[in-house]
Amino acid sequence: MPSPSVVTVHLILGSTVSMVVPARVVESGEDGLLLWVAPGTPLWRATIPPGTHLRDLPPEGSYPLRADRWRHGGALILQPAGAGHAVWWSFTMEQEFRSWYVNLESRVHSPDGADVHVTDQELDITVTPDRAWEWKDEDSFAAKTGHPVYWTPAEAAAIRTEGIRVTHLIDSATYPFDGTWCDFRPPESWPLPELPPLGTPEAEPGEGA
Repeated sequence: MPSPSVVTVHLILGSTVSMVVPARVVESGEDGLLLWVAPGTPLWRATIPPGTHLRDLPPEGSYPLRADRWRHGGALILQPAGAGHAVWWSFTMEQEFRSWYVNLESRVHSPDGADVHVTDQELDITVTPDRAWEWKDEDSFAAKTGHPVYWTPAEAAAIRTEGIRVTHLIDSATYPFDGTWCDFRPPESWPLPELPPLGTPEAEPGEGA
């Protein structure tokens, strides 16, 4: 079966789908996936009150999906096979490298490889271009630990251990923090992917931006 050229990434926090975004496949192999999300990519986003973040809202709430677009500069997303994290390269609208972002997560791929369901584990790491790093969302991570929708204390310890393992790569300037892909330029021939179908009754179409 040929590998798909676009993968639909379902981003999930707890029991809530926060975003469904199509991403172009840059590389695919036994080592994992490298994906590209271009500025303006159409996507589905959870509808939440203005000025709030999904991490701060009750997990049992109803947050229907609405059509939207990727409102940032482009992002490369490395999903290493078998790892409990992803590494994001963030770019400006002018395609200048801005920073790395380490998302601690678990992933499940569909049999045909066309979809990947990413469950966010809240704890993240921000990394500047000179490889200065810091933990992100530690308080929220701690508050969710032990909640039945999220992770147990034992799972929380394993999540942090995975993050510590990544910090060693950062400190040693080892791939993917060695400068690779920081000069990435997507081919001009790549069109924006189409808004993916959802197949779920909770989706509510809306206007893109």
